[in-house]
Amino acid sequence: LVWERLPFAVVPSLGGLPILGFDQLSFIGQDFMMLVAKNNLGQPIRRRVKFVSDILMASLMTLACLPIFILFSWLVSRDGGPILFRHQRVGRGGRLFDCLKFRTMVPDAQQVLEAHLRAHPEDAAEWQEHFKLRNDPRVTSIGRFLRSTSLDELPQLINVLRGDMSLVGPRPVTEDELPYYGRDVMFYLEARPGITGLWQVSGRSDTSYAQRVMFDTWYVKNWTLW
Repeated sequence: LVWERLPFAVVPSLGGLPILGFDQLSFIGQDFMMLVAKNNLGQPIRRRVKFVSDILMASLMTLACLPIFILFSWLVSRDGGPILFRHQRVGRGGRLFDCLKFRTMVPDAQQVLEAHLRAHPEDAAEWQEHFKLRNDPRVTSIGRFLRSTSLDELPQLINVLRGDMSLVGPRPVTEDELPYYGRDVMFYLEARPGITGLWQVSGRSDTSYAQRVMFDTWYVKNWTLW
């Protein structure tokens, strides 16, 4: 192909290594090249720039969304339950934090779920595979709207301001989910979880749990400022 002056591509296998952020080095008189990984996650300056930009953007977004916060806080509180739902998630370095959302479920959600799964084996199988249900009996009417528009995650801007999360990053997961990441969990624990990320823009509800883990792993291995 070289002698025929035709364009071609070489696709090397990197065996699970990061594929973004490589520098290419060539050597005169040699027919090979070297790819040098930059390891963006290991560069303190890049991490600091991302952290500061997250804080600035989250501050502006919180101010802009304040009327929406007030409106949905009132709508959610009408059934007498708490406004916010706090669920413990794993942050950078394995530190646990309370991830915030608008409450979208009935106050006795756990009891409702257990009774529903006992009565509907097909939904129990769906829960075991995805850890969620398409037609979740626990979700309130305002909760369905918040979930369909992802506005239930708006309070996570507070998590960003606290330094628990990033605007963009891997999914915030529970401790029980970490074994699913296998040996790549060390990459996951180096990044702050994000409000949005690769799996959200790659199908979200249509992706399997294994695919979500794959998207998270790919993102943290190829972490960038954005």
